[in-house]
Amino acid sequence: MRIYFGIISGILPIIGAFPYIRDIFRGKTKPHRMAEFIWLVLDAIAVASQLAKGATWSVIMPAIGTLELTVGFILSLKYGMGGTSKKDIGALILAGLGLLLWYFTKQPLFALFIVVGVDLIGTSLVVIKTYHHPHTETFSTWFLSCIAGLFAAAAVGHWSFTLQIYPLCVAIGNGAICAAILLRRNKVPPTDMNTELHPELMI
Repeated sequence: MRIYFGIISGILPIIGAFPYIRDIFRGKTKPHRMAEFIWLVLDAIAVASQLAKGATWSVIMPAIGTLELTVGFILSLKYGMGGTSKKDIGALILAGLGLLLWYFTKQPLFALFIVVGVDLIGTSLVVIKTYHHPHTETFSTWFLSCIAGLFAAAAVGHWSFTLQIYPLCVAIGNGAICAAILLRRNKVPPTDMNTELHPELMI
């Protein structure tokens, strides 16, 4: 079952990427530029790190994730939101410091906490953006990614804090984005989804 769980955890995000990209071109989804960039750098470093350590098949999934994030970031430059506010720049600096610590640390558990922290920085930007603009995200994409995180945790086969904390945090983070969409979508009219109408996002 662990093999099947692992395969499912890799397939679900790929399936979720299609409606996300479709909605971007339709003008419905507006990815957060800084979050996409932070996640892209995080995944790219993870792939390079695994390759340097001699990884083979295990590098396929993060490599696919890097490819998806590359597409998402490129599209966000034209169709996305955010990226220049004080909050976004602060998040980028904090994430950059975390990545530097991750690169130089020799303690695997400490490095893992840093990776989780950097990932959550990107997630927090999307949660905040989604709270103000719930119609600018594709629910199915984040829901599938949330379920994928749970399957990835289940693929470990036994309780292991070091192996399951990251996929569980991914599931929780994506679940938070889903919650923001569901809780706010009926309260914020789609006509108010323009960044100029919400100057607080530019702070």
